[in-house]
Amino acid sequence: MNGEFIDALEQLQKEKDIPFSALIATVEAAMSSAYRKHYGSAEEVRVEIDRDARTVRMFARKPIMPEVEADEAGEAGEGTAVAVAVAAEPVADAAELIPLVESAALPVATEFEEHEINLADFGRIAAQTAKQVVMQRIREAEREIVFDEFSHRVGEVVTAEVQRRDARSVFVALGRVEALLPSHEQIPGEPYRFNDRLKVYILDVRKTTKNPQIIVSRTHPTLVTRLFELEVPEVYDGIVELKSVAREPGARSKVAVWSRDTQIDPVGACVGHRGARVQAIVDELRGEKIDIVRFSDTMEEYLKSALSPAKVSRVIVAPGGKSATVIAPDSQLSLAIGRRGQNVRLAAQLTGCHIDIRSESQWAEAPEAIEVVAAEVPAAVVSDQRIRIYELARELGVESRDLVEILQEEGVEVTSHASSITGEQAQLLREMLAGGEGTLAELESGDLRIEG
Repeated sequence: MNGEFIDALEQLQKEKDIPFSALIATVEAAMSSAYRKHYGSAEEVRVEIDRDARTVRMFARKPIMPEVEADEAGEAGEGTAVAVAVAAEPVADAAELIPLVESAALPVATEFEEHEINLADFGRIAAQTAKQVVMQRIREAEREIVFDEFSHRVGEVVTAEVQRRDARSVFVALGRVEALLPSHEQIPGEPYRFNDRLKVYILDVRKTTKNPQIIVSRTHPTLVTRLFELEVPEVYDGIVELKSVAREPGARSKVAVWSRDTQIDPVGACVGHRGARVQAIVDELRGEKIDIVRFSDTMEEYLKSALSPAKVSRVIVAPGGKSATVIAPDSQLSLAIGRRGQNVRLAAQLTGCHIDIRSESQWAEAPEAIEVVAAEVPAAVVSDQRIRIYELARELGVESRDLVEILQEEGVEVTSHASSITGEQAQLLREMLAGGEGTLAELESGDLRIEG
């Protein structure tokens, strides 16, 4: 029986990846609880497991309290008096005596009387109690192991396997652990079939009343960065750096690259021979187009590169470098704007600059007016430009969930960190956190309203 019990513990150690010492501590707690309930005793229980001899022995022990005469008790110190009081009163749990010994309430040299317990004397109820405690402690230990493992892996990209899906969410397996892919973290239109293998970005790990909840994403911009690190050795080694990533999941992404080594072309390194490297990333993202552009410290050059594949004639950057007017040939205007404004929108996200595009014919008619637009009208562009909550949270140095809760309280329809708000709303939050006219406290209390 003892050998079978040890075999079961070793099997649990392998299956659950729980240290054997933690299993022994769990068994001790279970046996102690079962012993107290079965015998009605407050004695402390110690379990001795010999893996080599394949034996299990259990001992019950209680402290031997020294006899103290009445006159000696009056002369004794405070610690002895407490020990006498403890000895005189019944103790509900022997474990309560241990802190008293450690705090010198009991004499440091207190001896314990120990006797072995016959395991065969345990009844069915006591055995059932021990089993319940063991299973509960094992589940708790397993939860802690999962949480500790994945809480340190937030921000990594891992391979997941689709297990099942409901009306909105998809559940994927990360080894033996199940993770949640919420609807707002899914690429629009992407099919998730049983046993499909895909790369996911570990977004968050949360403690719940049951198992830890691991949230993964397929839409996060950092997923593109991590995929380039996997496919491009120069990016992984840090020779080529991804300065910025702008993404509309499932449709298109723009990546700004820069090389620390002048002899290495960052664009060529990321594209690979005949486009093999970038094509592997495109395939992983189910056909999402990726534009690799060259980063530049000069905003004019950076904007020209960011607006590719369109070729622009001139870039006028407003003071401060936060907005610009771009002059494009009439034949290139629609390409620069992109379908439904996608190209210019991604370029604006990539560079952090608000862009106003004009054709050469418009420039020829009123060049002065266009220069004024570049310098003075960015407020209108800011209002039209939308920004993701996680981008704003990263910019402001706050938690995404805090911004989501505040905006929801103010009636703005946002559901997660991936939701977007208008540039005007984002600017209002920036001003409040920077100590402007409003404050964060006023926003939370409802004194300052944001229109949804």
